Amino acid sequence: MILIKMYVTMFPVILAGILNMLFVKTSLYQRLKCPMDGGLRLKDGRRLFGDNKTWAGFMGMILAGALSQLLWGLVCRAMPDMCYIYHTYENTPLFNMLAGGAMGLTYMLFELPNSFVKRRLDIPCGKTVGGLKGGFFFVADQVDSLFGVGIVFALLYPMPLWQYFLYILLGAVTHIAVNGLLYKAKIRRNL
Repeated sequence: MILIKMYVTMFPVILAGILNMLFVKTSLYQRLKCPMDGGLRLKDGRRLFGDNKTWAGFMGMILAGALSQLLWGLVCRAMPDMCYIYHTYENTPLFNMLAGGAMGLTYMLFELPNSFVKRRLDIPCGKTVGGLKGGFFFVADQVDSLFGVGIVFALLYPMPLWQYFLYILLGAVTHIAVNGLLYKAKIRRNL
């Protein structure tokens, strides 16, 4: 039952990630995209984050998080005990928009250090590499944002440390599965 409740709690983040991935495929995104680093190159000659970290994608994830949590809050009215965050907070539209927006914000913020390190190591934006380095960054790409989202969950309801790390594990497995589906649907370029 704990795993089901955890999935019910994190479903809006999963949905927001999918919605944001669809958004970055639209012509509206193409018109709005602007790299967060503005093309800035550091002393090493490499970009700060690269072209794939855009303000449109960043804001898109925050809005997708708010919308997803708002819609999921309506669904959860039929099963209020299944979502952990409603054990401590009332399921209201304002709370849901703020909580979902916070999840989207931390999701994106916690991806930035990974992008920064990958640019320092000459890993091209949106590309994968082989070997041990590739394996490390494959895992890092699946879990980086989950550390941030897990912090939001921990702030919204008390949980033991093991549950925080279980969110990261469940989120990583789900992330890999969803990325595989998006790749097969030709929405995502790589796994």
